[in-house]
Amino acid sequence: MTCKWYCCCPVRRFTEEGKIERRWVEEYCLGDRWRECVRYRMEENGEYHPDNMLPDGSIREGL
Repeated sequence: MTCKWYCCCPVRRFTEEGKIERRWVEEYCLGDRWRECVRYRMEENGEYHPDNMLPDGSIREGL
């Protein structure tokens, strides 16, 4: 099952632009791990999270 936020998530865009590794999308967005995604949980709770936050909650400078 694909994460419901995949269509508008910056992680998708960064992957398509070659700025981050494809494994982020494969491991979190398109598989069963989307429930573990920090971005997903924060979005569901209406909490702010920066665009350059990766699914594991780390911040990638330069994105």
